[in-house]
Amino acid sequence: MSAAEKQVPGPGGISLDHVAHWVPEIEAASKRMEQLGFTLTPHSRQFLPPKPGDPPAPAGTGNRCVMLGEGYIEILGVEQGAETPNAQALRQGMARYVGLHIVCFGEHDPQLVVSRLKQNGFDPPPAVALSRRIGTPDGEGLARFSVVRAAPGGMAEGRIQYCIHHTPELLWQDRWIGHANGSQALASVIIVVSDLDEAVARYERFLGRKADRRPDATAVFRLDRGVAMLGGPNTPRSGNAPLPFVAAYGVRVRDLAETARHLDRAGVTADKSVEGVISVEGGPGLGGTIVFHS
Repeated sequence: MSAAEKQVPGPGGISLDHVAHWVPEIEAASKRMEQLGFTLTPHSRQFLPPKPGDPPAPAGTGNRCVMLGEGYIEILGVEQGAETPNAQALRQGMARYVGLHIVCFGEHDPQLVVSRLKQNGFDPPPAVALSRRIGTPDGEGLARFSVVRAAPGGMAEGRIQYCIHHTPELLWQDRWIGHANGSQALASVIIVVSDLDEAVARYERFLGRKADRRPDATAVFRLDRGVAMLGGPNTPRSGNAPLPFVAAYGVRVRDLAETARHLDRAGVTADKSVEGVISVEGGPGLGGTIVFHS
């Protein structure tokens, strides 16, 4: 089975699909990711309908991505001079902090997600059709997605949403999946919340999964692929992002020693104080914390 064929969960399944950094300068953020040993896709403009039923129009944003064998990481920025609602939303988010603002869960059917979220009190708007043009060895293709979100304000930690891929073969191309740091999968995401009890109950309704409450005042949602973890306001964290926020994500690598050697050669400052993991800060132009582990 190819990497593309593994990305969309089967009926009833949920995966950790991707996370996204909102950044002021895509090229500066890209250089940081490349220094960390990631291969990035070329820059791509995003398109979405101005309102449901309209044809896609420029969203005012563009991205580059790190495609992994399981899931991916997105770097998302505003196009110069763009004044679309999407561009304005990114600017407002970055005024709070530069870093991780999107956690996206993978699903199979957008209408079933909309129906489930309605039943669970989230009042979601209709699924949004997104697209962007992507080069392939055989020419240009149009990658298509459906995105389902809670009503505005329903998920205070960021843009917490579902994504259904209609053309995964355009995103997960073999030429982009190999990485110098040995990265293989987006394994986890850590979200720091203001009220853990309230957030656990809300995410249980959002994901349709029960959380595993742990003695260290965290809660873990084990998905069909990947893990989402909630930490309360006393969770140790770096940076000065205001609560609540998306703090970090975990990347599973082929060989942690190999990853360490790459980071050392690249002159990257890394925290190796916890056995079995290497933590790296995104820095001012990227934000967030990346945790490498085997």
